[in-house]
Amino acid sequence: MKEIYLDSNATTCVLPAAVAAAKQAMEQGYGNPSSTHATGLQAKAMMDGVRRRASGLLGVGDGRLMFNSGATEGIQTAVLSALCALRERRDAGKRIGSLLLYGATEHKAVPESLAHWNRLLGLNLEVRKLPVDAQGRHDLQALGALIGDAAMLCTMAANNETGVVSDLSAIAQLLHERGADAYWMVDCVQALGKLKLNLAATRIDYAPFSGHKLYAPKGIGMLYVRAGAPFTPLMMGGGQEAGLRSGTENMAGIAALGAVLAALDDGKTFRSHADLAAFREQLVASLERAFPGIVFNMPFDLSLSTTLNFSVPGLSSKELLDLFDAARVRVSSGSACSAAKALPSYVLEAMHVPQWRASSAIRLSFGPLIDAATVTAACARIERCGEALRSSCLLPSALAPSPQDGVIQLSVDGQCTWLLSDAASASCVVIDPVAALVPRLAAFIRCQHLALRAIVHTAAPADHGVARLALLQELEIEQVGHVDIDGELALGQQRLRRVECGENHVYLLGQRFAFIGALAPGALAPLLDAALLTQDTVLCASGDDGSICATVRTVQDGSAPAVELQLDAAALPAFLRQHPGAILVDVREAYEHAACAGTVFEGCEVRSVPLSRLAGQVAAWLQQPQRPLVFFCRSGNRSARASACLRRLGHSAAWQLNGGMAMAEATRHPLAIAA
Repeated sequence: MKEIYLDSNATTCVLPAAVAAAKQAMEQGYGNPSSTHATGLQAKAMMDGVRRRASGLLGVGDGRLMFNSGATEGIQTAVLSALCALRERRDAGKRIGSLLLYGATEHKAVPESLAHWNRLLGLNLEVRKLPVDAQGRHDLQALGALIGDAAMLCTMAANNETGVVSDLSAIAQLLHERGADAYWMVDCVQALGKLKLNLAATRIDYAPFSGHKLYAPKGIGMLYVRAGAPFTPLMMGGGQEAGLRSGTENMAGIAALGAVLAALDDGKTFRSHADLAAFREQLVASLERAFPGIVFNMPFDLSLSTTLNFSVPGLSSKELLDLFDAARVRVSSGSACSAAKALPSYVLEAMHVPQWRASSAIRLSFGPLIDAATVTAACARIERCGEALRSSCLLPSALAPSPQDGVIQLSVDGQCTWLLSDAASASCVVIDPVAALVPRLAAFIRCQHLALRAIVHTAAPADHGVARLALLQELEIEQVGHVDIDGELALGQQRLRRVECGENHVYLLGQRFAFIGALAPGALAPLLDAALLTQDTVLCASGDDGSICATVRTVQDGSAPAVELQLDAAALPAFLRQHPGAILVDVREAYEHAACAGTVFEGCEVRSVPLSRLAGQVAAWLQQPQRPLVFFCRSGNRSARASACLRRLGHSAAWQLNGGMAMAEATRHPLAIAA
């Protein structure tokens, strides 16, 4: 399947006309615009032409418009300019405000820039958040109370995570009514090509732009400065850009940006706002069909028609990202600049949405170059993702998947819950339930038509049994015959036995598995002496430290050296030829497989062992510790955990595919097929 890219608020592809313009500038128009010979004059003429076009589209009027590297530089320059002017006013004995205000949903570059220059310039003003309302718009009442003390105000035209459009007219009116002399910067990064701008007709002092958000290359941007607004160059040297920004201009970037602006100007290249709104409606309908209970975290009538932000009950943002990525639909979790930090969205937290929504939000965004065929294909894949979740028991389904034997590990916030399922008896046991995992557990048990035989704890539960009670209520079970196990419980042909270890309990599934909670390693000796454990018994803890599981041997002898064994996609074919018995192990979850089309690696033995079921497979692999295992997943994170786990347990040939399928696809590896 061809990739469908729906993360345009992070960055965009480069418009073909922009590629051609950049190529022409590098090959033929390569002159330095500061040179006075013909080649330099031709380059200057091109640059001036792009500036005129940008000035017209943005309504610059008598203001200044300089080219720079992008929005971050523009924000830095605007903040430096305003704060230098404030310091000069204060040094001259004039009154300045005491607050540097910024919207609570601003890009992180804004508050960090304010704090940085405030400290370096010695102003020591208070940097304060301006709250937003439940719709994500600036709280005008709060602004009214603070504006009299504001020295600078930083807001944005449209939010990068939610697409919420700010009420700039109301802010300007408030500034006018209160006679506020605060300098005003408006981040216009998401506005270019999506909102009509006439900057000179506004009260805005500074407006940064970034070309790569609208089909220009990375590394080219613009900064608007209102006529009469103070200005201090961030970069000094050769006096380029009329002394506003020194350094030889990025002529290829400027040429490419000019091609994008020309496309905006022609009114034909990009889709109309009506078309984009219709595309959003189409995507919303498919999302609602795919994910029952979906919640959209932005008001449709106050947001860009190119941005959707949503959360799905019971599903984390990582699970949704993995699912969409398996279907080759590229979306993101929050801002691309901070998504890797795996934190709740500060934008949604500022809007006071429930914590689960802020922690599990997904952003889907597209640009005005999108076409109807792409949207239709995206909708089909989104609905396929919903079907994949149903088939994997993560969403309600009329299907009745066949129960499977399994030792399943579910983790959240450093805590583990284990679920034992037995196909023959269609029954299961839950060990150390965590409240946050109750919906997932209940959905799985209900979907698999399993009888819940027991809910047990390895120690007195910190939540005093809240999770256990919630699970019973979720499954509409008034009571379980054995809420805990008194001695031994038959689970089909298997036996789950409870053994006392001081104040804790250990649950033994034969000699193969021991669920030990947070038991100290030294407490295992009596179990070994009683022949209840062997050196190869797999130990499953209630805490998630990233190790997945252990064995008695590794706990007693210490972990084996965790030397990383990594393979790049390019080296994989040669490795497989040298090791014909090697097994490729896909540790992605079942719902990711269901969202894929086709195979992953052609002509190779591939086994699917989801990371959540890895503990149930390690004993078999440890019987052949020299047979190469090559773990892979979407990006390499989960496969790294799996290979490290096997190496710690003594498997000397556990490898991982570095970068995962993402890198294999990026390098067009011959073994990688559309997933």
